[in-house]
Amino acid sequence: MPAEWAPHSCCWIAWPTRETIWGKHLQAAKEGYANVSRAIAGFEPVKLLCPAGFVSEAEEMCGPNIDVIPWDLDDSWMRDMGPNFLKNGHETAVSVFHFNAWGRKYRKYRKDAALGNRMAEALGIRCFTSPVYMEGGGICSDGEGTLLTTEQCILNDNRNPGISKAEAEHELRHALGVEKVIWLPGDPQDDETDGHVDGLACFIRPGAVLVAFDPDPGSERHEILRRNVHALECARDARGRKLEINYIEEAPEIEEMGDRFCLSYINFYMANGGIVMPEYGIPADERARAVVESCFPGRRIVQVDVRGVATGGGGIHCITQQQPV
Repeated sequence: MPAEWAPHSCCWIAWPTRETIWGKHLQAAKEGYANVSRAIAGFEPVKLLCPAGFVSEAEEMCGPNIDVIPWDLDDSWMRDMGPNFLKNGHETAVSVFHFNAWGRKYRKYRKDAALGNRMAEALGIRCFTSPVYMEGGGICSDGEGTLLTTEQCILNDNRNPGISKAEAEHELRHALGVEKVIWLPGDPQDDETDGHVDGLACFIRPGAVLVAFDPDPGSERHEILRRNVHALECARDARGRKLEINYIEEAPEIEEMGDRFCLSYINFYMANGGIVMPEYGIPADERARAVVESCFPGRRIVQVDVRGVATGGGGIHCITQQQPV
C-alpha cells in the first residue's frame, strides 16, 4: 500500500444523498462535498460516484471539472467503504476489507459493502479480499512497510469478535503488504467510527508522524490523546527508525453542531502538490494551517469549510480515496 503522498492518478469521492443519515444537514453536507471536490480538482482529477437520480444536482454543484459517474450507493464515505489501492511495480490492484457500516451502526449498507469489488471490476484491476471487517479510515501507510491502526477499531467485537491482536496484525500485513503494524489505543470518546486513526495521527513522510493533542493538561481529552502519543513514542517503524512526532491541536469543541461532529484537523487529504485541510471558521484554523505548512514545505495548503461534512462524523480524509499513479 503506497503512502498517501505518492503521486495520484485521481481522487475518488461519493455524493451524499441519504436523508436518514444527514437529516437537516444534508444540503450543507452536499455543499461541503462539492467544495472539497473542487479544491482537490485544483491539484488532480476527481471522480465522483453518484446515485443516478442525483447526477444533475452533483454536476451543477461541483462544476465542470468533476467527473460525475452514475453509481448505486447507500452512503458517501469513500475512505471507509471504498477499496484500498495497492502497487506492485507498474501494476495497480485493490485490497478490500469487509464492510458492515462501522459495526452495524447503520442499516442498508449492502451496496457500499460491494463497492470495492465493483470498482476493481470496472477499473479492470486485480482485487484481493481480506476476511476482516475494517474501514480505510482505520489505517495509514508510510509506503515503506509500516502501518498505523488502532486497537479500538479492528479488535472491536462489532467488527471482528474474538480476533486476537496477532491474528489481526497477520491479516493487515497480508491485505496491505506491510511488515510492521504500530498499534495506537484509539479514542474511547469516538463511538461513531470506534477510534479511526485518521482522526488521531498520520504519517507525513517516512519516519515522521503528525498526532492530535489537547493543550489542556487537566482535561480528559488531553489524557486520551496522550495515550496515543505514548504509543508512537515507544514505536519503531519497519526500517527500525524511532518516529519523529509532530503535534497539532484538535479543533475546539463546537457543541451546537452535534455529538458526531468531527473536530480533527488531521483529517486532511494529501493531493498532488497540495494539502486540502479542514476549516471550521474559528481562530484555531490559522494555528492548524501553520502546523500543516511546516509539515509539508513546498505543498500548497488549501482550507475548506468542513462543518457541513463534519456533522456526519467525518472530515475531508473520510470522504476521499486516492488512486495511485
